[in-house]
Amino acid sequence: MASSFESPEGHLAIAAAIDAPDAVKLADALARAIGLVVDHEGTCLIAFHRDASPDVLHHTLEPAGRRHYLDRYLEGPYLLDPLYQLALRDHKPTLCRFRDELPDRFRSSEYYRQYCERTHLLDEMDFLAEVADRTTLTLVVGRRTRMFSRAELSRLEQIEPIVQACLQQIWKRQGGGRPQDDTSDNVHRRLTECFEKFGESVLTERERQISQLLLRGYSSKAVARELDIAPGTVMVHKRNLFSKLGISSQYELFSLFIDDLRG
Repeated sequence: MASSFESPEGHLAIAAAIDAPDAVKLADALARAIGLVVDHEGTCLIAFHRDASPDVLHHTLEPAGRRHYLDRYLEGPYLLDPLYQLALRDHKPTLCRFRDELPDRFRSSEYYRQYCERTHLLDEMDFLAEVADRTTLTLVVGRRTRMFSRAELSRLEQIEPIVQACLQQIWKRQGGGRPQDDTSDNVHRRLTECFEKFGESVLTERERQISQLLLRGYSSKAVARELDIAPGTVMVHKRNLFSKLGISSQYELFSLFIDDLRG
């Protein structure tokens, strides 16, 4: 299907974005404009912060979808999201296909089964804009019915300068900073500390490092590469940490972690 972005309707969409009086209206106009470039089943605009919980600034999800995909996500599992990890990197792409940035066993991880698979997204393109020293604004464009074609990916690449400019303006128009919420900051600190110290009472530091990577969807071989140790050593540590935690599967590891977050 050809893009209608260069039609009169597309020009009107750009004019609406330029003329938008506030951040919400601009985000609305941007979502509509992208819909003229490629068909999609929803967008979500998230501000990822190094020192606070993410802020969802705009989305086109229905209320039930928001409760399932966003509210549960913001309770803590975002710490395992590859997109969150990518957004916090010093060096990151400005446009990427989500599937190209995943750990090698991510689709076998419990995080994927519990939070990603249920979204029924077949494909996802993400625009990332660094809008402050510790904040990256990320626009997710999702597709449930089919994968993005090469032509569609090319069109998204072509409009990236427009999207990037809009993201910077959205950030400025909503105040150039994250909402002031000490509760959110405290929750993020608690969740981050919970993740970093998961299993601390019984696991060694190396076992905790391995458990964190396993939770994020890394295979034993990928863990070995990340930590620069032998795959056999990873397997020994994995058996030991499972034994110490009294579990026998990745599912139980994930369940323990989620229980810890909610504790």
